[in-house]
Amino acid sequence: MARKVVLYIAASLDGFIAKEDDDLNWLEEMEVEGDCGYSEFYQSIDTVIMGKRTYDYILKHAEMFPYPDKKCYVFSTSKTGSDEHVEFVNEDVGSFTKNLKEEQGSNIWMAGGGSILDDFMKSSLIDEYIITVTPHLLGKGVSLFKDHNPETELVLIKVNQYGQMVQLHYKIKN
Repeated sequence: MARKVVLYIAASLDGFIAKEDDDLNWLEEMEVEGDCGYSEFYQSIDTVIMGKRTYDYILKHAEMFPYPDKKCYVFSTSKTGSDEHVEFVNEDVGSFTKNLKEEQGSNIWMAGGGSILDDFMKSSLIDEYIITVTPHLLGKGVSLFKDHNPETELVLIKVNQYGQMVQLHYKIKN
């Protein structure tokens, strides 16, 4: 059975994952109950995929790299090879991810950001969506979903409330 690619992400009620300048302070300052299911989700994956802007943000803002025990891939047009945390990918998103899904292992976390997520959406590579909706209306910023994605029917698996946030878990309808 092929591995699943899971989008696990937080977004404002009006659909933004970051402010225009990639600012995430609005999200980091939230009062939350527990870890919003993160620990359970994190145990279900062994691979993390993200874009270069997201990786650069992590390196700049995190005290230590948050995924040291996972295989991490960063899609980039400017970096090649690898560093102490990740392997840089310069291949086509679709073919690379389809090959990765066929390898042995656990689920794959599509961690963001907006540009790489759009490539995944356009290539219909996301198998499950776990979206935590926060009580914010940002008005503008980096959109969770861009225009012109393929029409996709989903099935609701679960809804969780964590304080003022709601987490929606969907899978692709077969």
